[in-house]
Amino acid sequence: MQPRNMSMSGVVDLAAVKAAQEAKAKAEQARAEGARQGGGGAVSPADLVIDVDEAGFEREVLQRSTEVPVVIDFWAEWCQPCKQLSPVLERLAVEYNGRFLLARIDVDANQMLMQQFGVQGIPAVFAVVAGQALPLFQGAAGEAQIRQTLDQLVTVAEQRFGLTGLTVDPDAEPGGVQAAPAAPAGPYDALLEAAVQALDAGDLGGAVQAYKNVLSEDPANTEARLGLAQAELLQRVQGVDPQQVRKEAADKPADVQAQIAAADLDLVGGHVEDAFGRLIETVQRTVGDDRDTVRLRLLELFEVVGAEDPRVTAARRALARALF
Repeated sequence: MQPRNMSMSGVVDLAAVKAAQEAKAKAEQARAEGARQGGGGAVSPADLVIDVDEAGFEREVLQRSTEVPVVIDFWAEWCQPCKQLSPVLERLAVEYNGRFLLARIDVDANQMLMQQFGVQGIPAVFAVVAGQALPLFQGAAGEAQIRQTLDQLVTVAEQRFGLTGLTVDPDAEPGGVQAAPAAPAGPYDALLEAAVQALDAGDLGGAVQAYKNVLSEDPANTEARLGLAQAELLQRVQGVDPQQVRKEAADKPADVQAQIAAADLDLVGGHVEDAFGRLIETVQRTVGDDRDTVRLRLLELFEVVGAEDPRVTAARRALARALF
C-alpha cells in the first residue's frame, strides 16, 4: 500500500469525510473479525514497541492500525538525533498505556519503506490510522511537542475512527494482542452516515441538511462541522466554469465575490496556500462589510482544512496582521 498524507483534521479533498467514514467502517469490521477469531490475551508493556521490516509491514502496521494508531519511528544506528528521540517515544508508548503502538523502522535495512513514505531525513515520525498514513514531525522534537502531537493523534483516532487502543496488562506474557472494547455508537452516527451517503449520491443539499441536523443538537460536533464546511464548498463550486471564474478574478482584483469564488476553486484544487493568500490580500484591500465578508469566507475555508494544519496557523497570523 502506498502511504498517503492525511491531515489530522481531514485532508483537503472533496471525499475527505467519506474516506474517514469508510476507514472507520473498515476498522470496525477488522475489529469484529478479530473478535470472532478470538484473539490472544491483553498485550504486555513490552508489546507496545515493535521493530518492523518490509516483510512484516502490512501485518504489523497496516493491519494493526485498524485496532490502534501506529506511530512509526524511522531511525538508523548512525543517527545521533535518533538516539535522543527514540527512547522518548518508547517511554511515551508505555506511558500512554496502549493508546498507540510504536513501530521502529531501521531505514538502512528498509529503504523501500523510507522511499514510500517520502522520508527526506531522520529521525522522522509518521502515524498510520485505519490504514491511512500521515506525517507527524521530523527531527528530535521536544517532549512537550511530542506529547501534544500524540494527544491530537489519539483523540482523532478515537473520535473519527473509533480506535480506543489496546488493553495492556502488566502481567501479560509478551506476544498477546487484544483490542480494547470498541466505543459504543454515538448518538449522531446515523445522521452522519446519512450525510456520507448523500455525498456519495451527489446529493449535496441532503448532505448539508444532515450535517446541520447534527449541529442543531450538538454544535461542537467536529465531524459534522468539517463535513458541513466541505459539503457547502462543493455546493459553491458545483457547475461553475473554472476558466471564467479565474478570468473574472484576474480582471477584477477589487471584486470581492470574484476573489472569493476563485479562492473556493483554489481550495478544491488543493492549492490551499493560494486560496488563503488570495483572501488575505483581499482583506488588505477592503473595508467595512466587504472586508467582513471576505474574513468570514476565509474562516470557513480554515474549517475545511482543519485548525491543526500548519497552513491554517500561518494564515491566521497573516489575517491578524491584515486586520490589525
